[in-house]
Amino acid sequence: MSASSKPVAQTWFGPITAVQRRAMFALVPVAVAFGLVVGLAFLPLASGFGGLAKAGSESVLELPEDLALPPAPETSTLYAADGETVIATFGDQYRVELEYDQIPDSAKNALVATEDSNFYEHKGVDPEGIMRALVTNVSSGASSEGASTITMQYVRQVLSYTATSPDEVAAASEVSMERKIKEMGYALALEEEMSKEDIITNYLNTVYFGHGAYGLGAAAQVYYGKVPADLTVPESAMLIGLVQSPSAYDPIDGSSEAALTRRDHVINRMVTTGFLTKAEGAEAKDTDLGLNPQKANNDSGGAIDSDYGFFVDYFERWWEQQEDFGESEDERKARLYRGGYEIVSTLEVDLQDAAEDAVERQLKTGSEFALGTVVIEPGTGAIQVMAVNRNYSNDISDNGPNTTNAEYKGTYPNTTNPLLTGNSAYPGYPAGSSFKLFTMVAALEAGMPLSTSIYSPYQYTSKYVVGDGAASCGNYWCPKNASASAVGNYNMWTGYGESVNTYFVQLAERVGVANSIDVAMRLGIEFRNTKDLGLVTGEGANSFGPFALGVTQTTPMDMAAAYATLPADGRYCEPTPAISAVTNTGRTIEFPSFCEQALDPEVARAAVDASRCPTGDGAVKGTCTWGTAPQVGAAVDGPVGGKTGTTDSNSTNWFVGFTPNAAAASFIADPDNPTSHYVGSANLGKPANTVADVLAFQWDEYGEGEFTPPTDLVS
Repeated sequence: MSASSKPVAQTWFGPITAVQRRAMFALVPVAVAFGLVVGLAFLPLASGFGGLAKAGSESVLELPEDLALPPAPETSTLYAADGETVIATFGDQYRVELEYDQIPDSAKNALVATEDSNFYEHKGVDPEGIMRALVTNVSSGASSEGASTITMQYVRQVLSYTATSPDEVAAASEVSMERKIKEMGYALALEEEMSKEDIITNYLNTVYFGHGAYGLGAAAQVYYGKVPADLTVPESAMLIGLVQSPSAYDPIDGSSEAALTRRDHVINRMVTTGFLTKAEGAEAKDTDLGLNPQKANNDSGGAIDSDYGFFVDYFERWWEQQEDFGESEDERKARLYRGGYEIVSTLEVDLQDAAEDAVERQLKTGSEFALGTVVIEPGTGAIQVMAVNRNYSNDISDNGPNTTNAEYKGTYPNTTNPLLTGNSAYPGYPAGSSFKLFTMVAALEAGMPLSTSIYSPYQYTSKYVVGDGAASCGNYWCPKNASASAVGNYNMWTGYGESVNTYFVQLAERVGVANSIDVAMRLGIEFRNTKDLGLVTGEGANSFGPFALGVTQTTPMDMAAAYATLPADGRYCEPTPAISAVTNTGRTIEFPSFCEQALDPEVARAAVDASRCPTGDGAVKGTCTWGTAPQVGAAVDGPVGGKTGTTDSNSTNWFVGFTPNAAAASFIADPDNPTSHYVGSANLGKPANTVADVLAFQWDEYGEGEFTPPTDLVS
């Protein structure tokens, strides 16, 4: 029989299409699990729980003790690494607890009509809605229709609030059949413990409405400046419309058109379900949003109110990037500000205070130049210090004039710019010769030993085409050494110690700039500047010779983390500001270090040995001549390595150093004009002096151990 003459399967309603046939077969595997839970919706639960539990369904039907009564949002506290010193509080939980009779019928009806029209008929699970959603989703091949009842949504909120780990937070909202089945079981059990009125009340007291408002009582004040009892039908509809996504339908900072469309959808649902007549619905829709926005009555705390503002600001931004804590940055921040967490950070207060003192000794707060330092623990990525000669404040009324345009305020002494960590608007500062590390590591990875000798003239004409410019010789890049006396044969120990530009340009030619860039990326260097990113990616990367001498913009945070990889035997760890958190139910969340073996241990050990030359500490396997930062080795009573970095025209100056237990990066620059302003030769040694003091204190207080000398890649 030919394919065209095959009989077509029939049902009482007509032929089955290929899509419908696939949907029917796809539904078979979920029928058992679905039948177990949905079957409960039609059974007396008191008699059904025991037998089914014996059948192995405890994971579905067992109700957690804290599910029915979730903890109310509370202020979170951020402690230093000692677990005792409070460095910040977070609290935007504007919340007004409502009793059932304080919630207007318009809000209750809008919620039921929009989220769960069978709420008062089912027992926590709506079998009809679930089956409809299953058929629709399987047929379409996507999760286009949900089936969560109000009770199931409330369960999800509580599971999310009481999560004990990032994995549990993610599991509470993951799109999976397993999660949905568990929600169904909990919802069925919950409705045996709570009345419909209590579920509605708890739901509307718990859900987030955006703009710091938790619960309907707070939302009515924030959006309309009134108590819930005074809400009109369209106002209640607008607020209930926010439940699905406070950010997508935000009428204050977002799209009023989107908010209006969502509100009208809620009103239409109220008409369809009989809560409003058509005339009442039409009248409700024939109004504008009528907003009267008010600031949430909360104690925001956070970075502005902290003496450690730059660290706290970074912590907040780090938290907002942790995807396990919510689908959006807004949700993640809301969790921080409402969760009542007791968070232990990585900040070492005594080391932070010592770093602040060291910075102030070199350059006091109020200078137009920014001098700052970041300290990271090798092997964990723990951020122990973030210090800079600025006050973390958004009050710039008394700031000095901008050094680029005196008509505007500068960034001193007050700023909230992320000077130590960067972002797309503030991508950092050129790090100069401290980038030579990446070319040296690339050469070591290519099998070139530390003893690799190259004749290095005062000025060298490279193969890199750069066009016209100060460092151009016939359109080819021809950099010079810092001193005319720096001429002769150098190896990695001496070339790194004396920071010989022409040695490293030739080394980059041999190893390939793309490989140097690859090393930098593996060690966590981000390229936040669009121009830089274009130069270091793609086929043209190998032509970007100036990369070897640090012309791209970076941050102290990135550089400290990159250099921390060396004493950690090549193990790179992402910078992290938190160790653990305890929820307001007493459960502990551990924040793991995210580390990977970025370098072979022998490569890292060889790089460490060469890095001891710039500090005057002395290499174990080779001979140093002189170093560019001997004050560091003189100050630290232990093994120490590092590298200086100075850019053209002295626009910035850097030093990045490390002991076996800490890596510190320090810079000086003009944030108002970070690429061309002249900081002056008198300021050039200040980053190295700062790191010398910080690492000296760190070693005296916590230092121990030795660097492991390399056995390979020496000669």
